[in-house]
Amino acid sequence: MRRFLIVIVLLALGAGAWLGWRQYSYVAQPFKGFAGTGQFVEIPPKSGPAAIGRLLVEAGVVHDSWTWRIGLWQTGSAGKLKAGEYRFDRELTVGDVIRKVARGEVYLRPITFPEGLSIRQMAHVFEDKGFGPAASFVEAARDVSLVAAIDPAAQDLEGYLFPDTYPLPRKATARDLVRKMVARFDAVFTPSMRDAATAAGMSTREAVTLASLVEKETARADERSRVAAVYLNRLEIRMALQCDPTVIFALDRVNRYHGNLTHADLSFDSPYNTYRYPGLPPGPIASPGRASLDAVLRPMPVRDLYFVSRNDGSHAFAETLDEHNRNVKKYQVDYFKAQRAQDPAVHAAATAPRKPAKRH
Repeated sequence: MRRFLIVIVLLALGAGAWLGWRQYSYVAQPFKGFAGTGQFVEIPPKSGPAAIGRLLVEAGVVHDSWTWRIGLWQTGSAGKLKAGEYRFDRELTVGDVIRKVARGEVYLRPITFPEGLSIRQMAHVFEDKGFGPAASFVEAARDVSLVAAIDPAAQDLEGYLFPDTYPLPRKATARDLVRKMVARFDAVFTPSMRDAATAAGMSTREAVTLASLVEKETARADERSRVAAVYLNRLEIRMALQCDPTVIFALDRVNRYHGNLTHADLSFDSPYNTYRYPGLPPGPIASPGRASLDAVLRPMPVRDLYFVSRNDGSHAFAETLDEHNRNVKKYQVDYFKAQRAQDPAVHAAATAPRKPAKRH
């Protein structure tokens, strides 16, 4: 009988040792128990280590609950696990899984908005990148309560959705994104910058509106403060801004802009048309970046009133109309005349019904 009991004990010890060895082998062994190329696991806030382990085991990310417990003991990370949605796309050891969750490497998808986009254009980016319908972005961008403290006159968030790259959770909504974009604007357009705008005689809305014009007129870092100076100089002497992008914005709001700005378009009746209405337009026409905001607050100390494209991304500036007309002749009339002489296709394009270079 004693021998029998000894055998039983030895077998039990052996089985326990084998089970223990097998369990520890699972800890060191990469595991993938889910089908397909990826598995998402949502860890709710305030979830404890045991609840998190159950979610990961059920999802096929961790082999079993004992492996999870041993992994937590080995890593000492039970109190460091973070909530959020995680994506697992390959075999991982339980230690790798725990470290991923402890670091908070939640699944995020980036969406990028370049400088100078309007709400309508941003909405198309939002939809094209698969985050949701464009209409939901446009609707979210009507929440003027987000900027009420800095712009009580705002009718929408045009100009206040800061252009940047935003990493978003998979289930993020348009409202989530819009709130992040406004918060980013608040961080960039600091109180000291708002004070500088006030000192220059501009409200936040006026400063952002002017910055949006600068953003649309030039992408060159060395020109922004000079373009800002041109518009500020014109405002000072009550000279029409005659900014083409404001007309394009006005037309696009009613789906009447098709890629070319014509002479007839310049008479389009809209308060945003700075050919027809003096001063700044009613509000921003796009979202300016930091450099354009800075340019408005630190304009170049020049007396320029005019600029015209050199057809290479840069502009020729002038103080007088005579000088400006010479620039127009050189960079527009003579330039395109030479192009037409060299290439008949350019001649055909040049004779299309469009507005020629700015002559204001």
